[in-house]
Amino acid sequence: MLRDLHKELGIDENYARDSGLEPFAEAKQLVEVGPNLVGRMQRLTPAAAAQWASMVAAAAGDGIQLLIVSGFRAIEYQAELIRNKIAAGQAIRDILEVNTAPGFSEHHTGNAVDIATPGSRPLTEEFENSEAFQWLTENAGRFGFSMTYPRDNPWGITYEPWHWSLK
Repeated sequence: MLRDLHKELGIDENYARDSGLEPFAEAKQLVEVGPNLVGRMQRLTPAAAAQWASMVAAAAGDGIQLLIVSGFRAIEYQAELIRNKIAAGQAIRDILEVNTAPGFSEHHTGNAVDIATPGSRPLTEEFENSEAFQWLTENAGRFGFSMTYPRDNPWGITYEPWHWSLK
């Protein structure tokens, strides 16, 4: 199934080997953690949801607001994101520097969150200049979260200061 999906999207059959990324299975058990910035309900695994709630509360106690942009993402949803970018004229090579191939996104695990904060455009590098990013850098590890895609990461994924995952 994944091989057929990759073929449809024009993703090289050696994607895993060439990128060094590991595939992720879709989470089976998910709980709602609240709506994202556009009102779409987000879900995480029970463990990630509990740690996310604790981290949001701790940040709020320090005057920092953490907002969820994206949580769990099904493999098919990941494929749809890529289809939309292809339809908009983007090359698959460029897309895969920003979005991992279906089956390879940490969002499939239900343990990854894309985070925003008021005053910073979501899903942009400017997030690294926010007090929220500073707070996460100093405190997210206490809740089991770490930033997956730092600058110059070994997988060639664009720097994502907003993407944090429960390890």
